[in-house]
Amino acid sequence: MSKKDYYEVLGVSRDADSSSLKTAYRKLAMQYHPDKNPGDHDAEKNFKEVSEAYEVLSNNEKRQAYDTYGHDAFSQAGQSGGFSEGFGGFGSFSDIFEDFFGDMGGQGSRRREQRGQDLKYEIDVDLREAYTGIKKEISFDTLVRCDNCEGSGSEKRSGLKDCGACGGSGRTRASQGFFTVERTCSACSGAGQVITDPCSSCNGEGRRRKNRKIEVNIPAGVEEGSRIRLSGEGAVGPNGSVSGDLYLFVSMLQHPIFERDGTDIFCNVPISIVDASLGGSVDVPTVSGGKVKVKIPPGSQNSDQFKLAGKGMPTIRSTSFGDMIISLNIEIPKNLTENQKKLLRDFNEELTQNNNPERSGFFSKVKDFWDGLT
Repeated sequence: MSKKDYYEVLGVSRDADSSSLKTAYRKLAMQYHPDKNPGDHDAEKNFKEVSEAYEVLSNNEKRQAYDTYGHDAFSQAGQSGGFSEGFGGFGSFSDIFEDFFGDMGGQGSRRREQRGQDLKYEIDVDLREAYTGIKKEISFDTLVRCDNCEGSGSEKRSGLKDCGACGGSGRTRASQGFFTVERTCSACSGAGQVITDPCSSCNGEGRRRKNRKIEVNIPAGVEEGSRIRLSGEGAVGPNGSVSGDLYLFVSMLQHPIFERDGTDIFCNVPISIVDASLGGSVDVPTVSGGKVKVKIPPGSQNSDQFKLAGKGMPTIRSTSFGDMIISLNIEIPKNLTENQKKLLRDFNEELTQNNNPERSGFFSKVKDFWDGLT
C-alpha cells in the first residue's frame, strides 16, 4: 500500500511555513499520542505517521528532497525504520512540549534525550475518599539520585569531560542519500560528556534504585480510571538529568451501599410491603455521611425512584455536585407464621380489581389474546 502524502498527513498546504507545520504537528501529536490513547493501535499508527511527516517537512534539506522525489527520496536511507520504536523520538507525552519549549528553560536536546522514565502507580480509593478528597502516602521502587556523587556519576565530581565523538553536543551527523541525518551520539548516549572516574556506588550512572515514600493529593471527584500526573516525581534521569513524571491511575473500591455512575449516586432501599401499600418514611444515608428522610407515598411500586438533587458526588475541580437516585426495593416477607398466612389469605379475599389494576389489566389482555386465537 502506498504511503500517504506528508502534507495531507499534517493537513497543511505544500507552501506551509515552519510555524504552520509546527502548529499542525503539535495539535495532531497531542491528539494521537499513545499516552492519551492507551491500547488504541489506530491512534498509535496515526501518531507515527504524523511524527514521520513532521520529521521530514520540518527539515529544509529533507523537505526539498521530498518535494522533488517524493517518498522515493528516502527509500535508500531506510527512513521508515526510524519510526518503528519510540513514537518518532518522544519517550512520553510531555516530550512533545519539551520539543518546542525545552531550550527556553536552558534544557537543550541533551537534557531531553536523557530524561528519566515516567512511572505508573495504581492507587485504590474508596467512595468516601473520592467524595472528600484525601492525602495518601504511597510507596514505590524507582531510580533516585546517587548521594555519593550527587548525581554526576563521577567519583570525585570532577572527572567529567566533553565527549570527543560529538564535541560535547550529544549529537552526531552523517550523510545519507540526499540529506544529513542527525543522531544521538552512541559514545556518550547523548549526554555530551564522558566520565573518567565512575562513581563506585552507582557505576557512573548518577542514580540508584530505592524505595520512595511520598504523600499524594487525591482531589475530590476522582473516579475509576482518573489519571493524576505528578511532574518530576518519576525516575531520575542518568547523570543529573531531569526526572520523569509519576502517573497515578485511580481504581475505585466497591461500596457496600452505594453505586456510582459519574457524579450520580444510586442506592437501593428495601422497604416492607406494608410501607409500600400504606405509605411511610425511611432514613436514607448519603455519601457525605448524613441522612435524608424520604417520604414513601401510599401505593409505591417496586423500583420506583426518587431523586435527591445535589446529594451525589462532586464534580472534579468544581463546586457542583451530582444527584442521588433512590430506588425502592419492596421486600416480600419470608418465614411467615400460620397466623400471618391466614391474615394474608383473608386480606386477599378482600382485594378487588381496583386494588391491583395492573394485574387485572394484564390478564384481561391475556384473555383477549387467547380468545382471538379461537
